[in-house]
Amino acid sequence: MRNHTSLTSSILLGLTDDPQLQILIFIFLLITYMLSVTVNLSIIILTLVDSQLKTAMYFFLQNFSFLEILFTSACIPRFLYSLSTGDRTITYNACICQLFLIDVFAVTEFFLLANMPFHRYVAIYKPLHYMTIMNYRVCNRLVFCCWMTSLLIILPPLSLGLDLEFCASNAIDHFACDANPMLKISCSDTWLIEQMVIVCAVMTFLMTLVCVVLSYMYIIRTILRLPSAQQRTKAFSTCSSHIIVVSITYGSCIFVYIKPSAKAEMAINKGVSILTTSISPMLNPFIYTLRNKQVKQAFHDVVKRFILFSRN
Repeated sequence: MRNHTSLTSSILLGLTDDPQLQILIFIFLLITYMLSVTVNLSIIILTLVDSQLKTAMYFFLQNFSFLEILFTSACIPRFLYSLSTGDRTITYNACICQLFLIDVFAVTEFFLLANMPFHRYVAIYKPLHYMTIMNYRVCNRLVFCCWMTSLLIILPPLSLGLDLEFCASNAIDHFACDANPMLKISCSDTWLIEQMVIVCAVMTFLMTLVCVVLSYMYIIRTILRLPSAQQRTKAFSTCSSHIIVVSITYGSCIFVYIKPSAKAEMAINKGVSILTTSISPMLNPFIYTLRNKQVKQAFHDVVKRFILFSRN
């Protein structure tokens, strides 16, 4: 196959060829996917219907939950279909579409995570002006910028990848369409694309990480200036959930790029991908809401309304 137009379909090799292990993986992914969608959807509904959750914090949390649903839905359902039917083939156009969606949602999440400490800094540094500074227009613009920046980063290397030629193999060593395994089966000169992918990944990682670190440096400095220990403890507790989610997200990315050997590269990549696409989207809402009294109260209020409505 000397031209990418002749590559009408590819084969996703998945995680394993063991039938029994495939059943376990299917059950695990089905449960985590359903929990992830249910919990994140619950967060979105709560922030929409409860008037007490109409602040910038919950606006960003709402958008983050929406991104988590999109991100995990871009790859897990297709993999579940492959495990249940045994059909590993995917069309070239569907593969490119999946690659684009996964990358856009993932990069947008990074930029959204980098924006979220800003409202916490305003809430701690200028609590009386919080609603004025973090108004609806500002929050919408910040989220819009996250999406636009993500598209600007993803589109250049993806547009170059559309001209790739595939000579012999159409087997992608992954459970979803990913850039690295696709570049490995191409017979084109992929040096430029590989460098662009690395630059875009490092740029996204460093830009967002610097924003998070600088934000928390200012937040910690502001918290330490608070007069009472009770205020400092309360301020630190409001930031702990975001720090945990940031640590999981950035830690998994660092783990991908610190590989023990070239032979174990793809196995580790697939393992971390499962973590980031199934477990993290399920855990993140629990991390954000586990110690949040407002969300718990909103959930109880919605349940009470539903029970009263069903009785009537």
